[in-house]
Amino acid sequence: MMNKDILLVVDAVSNEKGVSKEVIFDALECAIATATKKSYEGNIDVHVHIDRHSGEYQAFRRWLVVNNDAKKELETNLEDARKNNVNINEGEFIEEVIESVSFGRIGAQTAKQVIVQKIREAERAKIVETYKDRQGELLNGIVKRIERGNIILDLGDNVEAVILREDMIPRETVRLGDRLRGYLKNVSSEPRGPQLFLSRIAPELLIKLFDMEVPEIGENFLEIINAARDPGLRAKIAVTAKDPRIDPIGACVGMRGSRIQTISNELTGERIDIILWDENPAQYVMNAMSPAEVVSIVVDEETHSMDVAVSEEQLSQAIGRNGQNVRLATELTGWNLNIMTESQAYEKYEKETTSIVQLFMDDLEVDKEVAEVLLQEGFSSLEEVAYVPLNEMLNIKEFDEELVKELRTRAKDTLLTRAIASEEQVDKTSELSAIDGINQQLIQVLAKNSIVSIDDLAEQSVEDLIVLNGIDEANAGQLIMAARASWFDK
Repeated sequence: MMNKDILLVVDAVSNEKGVSKEVIFDALECAIATATKKSYEGNIDVHVHIDRHSGEYQAFRRWLVVNNDAKKELETNLEDARKNNVNINEGEFIEEVIESVSFGRIGAQTAKQVIVQKIREAERAKIVETYKDRQGELLNGIVKRIERGNIILDLGDNVEAVILREDMIPRETVRLGDRLRGYLKNVSSEPRGPQLFLSRIAPELLIKLFDMEVPEIGENFLEIINAARDPGLRAKIAVTAKDPRIDPIGACVGMRGSRIQTISNELTGERIDIILWDENPAQYVMNAMSPAEVVSIVVDEETHSMDVAVSEEQLSQAIGRNGQNVRLATELTGWNLNIMTESQAYEKYEKETTSIVQLFMDDLEVDKEVAEVLLQEGFSSLEEVAYVPLNEMLNIKEFDEELVKELRTRAKDTLLTRAIASEEQVDKTSELSAIDGINQQLIQVLAKNSIVSIDDLAEQSVEDLIVLNGIDEANAGQLIMAARASWFDK
């Protein structure tokens, strides 16, 4: 092939495949270098350079300059290299012109493989570059083929995307030629396999569909806060109005349900509950429990949970089939929800209040009447009694200043005593760290079960330890024998 023919090939392939000429030149250089290398004996490093303007090319054998023992065929020592070039440094190459094979003598199959490989790599890199900033968008495609339950979509322009079987809506029927929409959740730059991964089950897909169907969202009159899905069956989506004149639920449902019906059809008939978001977490949870009506809610900020009470008749509806309703409400609000009947809630409340009253009676050494007053005023722990601002307790009409000061003193003394006892226990458990295989986490697990010293551990059996979290049978045996080592020493 003449030099000008090389330039013509580069132009043609570049235009046909939509990749840069530089990629094609690199592919040709690799093909010529591969063929040239095969015409020489031994393992040599060949580099080929094609002039981008004239099409002329030249082959070079090269050696990597290293500062230690060199591999004879591929490397050379820095000291030897500087005999010919004093400016050369470690990591650079010295080159020697060698005779290259003519382009026409390159094996057609070899050249084709190298060029196709380079072009494919360039095309894949171009796809990643194009779509990396589109992650989180909805993409449309036509079902091109189905492989072991995975759906391959043709997005056009020779771009394919995959919806893995686990990202498909369960029991959704898909046929070749169908048009599908998916949420672009990941763009991979792997050299092989699919690169664009779509999802049909992501909650973000539901949010994007509402963005498309409800103009008020795009115009910033409405905002979607969150969404939760049981794909193909049911979903909940929380919305709020930025403009008080807009009805957020009505806007999302549309005239005669047209908007929400379109979205439901896209998701194979998935039933969608529109939930009104509220800045008050308790009210938000009450809305999220729809269609069940909540009778009462008890909020526990420390555990980030709520006890939600409903009537006996609505308990099954509140929980939902296979726990679906409460599960979606939990995902939507971010709160752990404990669903119970009114009677169960009352029993739990009674049990907890009795426990708190007894705590105050025992630890503060007060009678039941004083303990109940503390409970009614919202106190539930010794820490609150000891450290709440003094004025708050002085405002309790049943208490005088002397009683308030005495209660605070008793609470602080009790807490101090417990802290000292806890430190003593930590000191004892520190000796367990001397045993191989015991870390701080395991020390805490043992301490919770009153195993705070080496002698305590030595007296345990394997059966006693394997019921504890993080200890298997083999590990239990080793720990016990290590603890008993001192017995044998004695």
